[in-house]
Amino acid sequence: MRQGKFHIYAVKTIDEGIEVLTGVPAWQLKPDGTCPKGTINYLVSKKLNDFADRLKEYQSA
Repeated sequence: MRQGKFHIYAVKTIDEGIEVLTGVPAWQLKPDGTCPKGTINYLVSKKLNDFADRLKEYQSA
C-alpha cells in the first residue's frame, strides 16, 4: 500500500465494484428490464440471452 501498488476502494454494491475494476459503468436495470447499451450489465444480459438462444437451438435439434 505505501508503495502505491495496491488500492482499497470502498463500494456499497457489486455494480460499484465492477465500475471501479473495469472503468465501465454497470448501471441498474431500466423499468422495462433492459440495460443501457455499453454498460457491463448490458453485456452480461446480452451474453446470457445468447447462451439461452443456443440452448434452445440445441434442444430443438
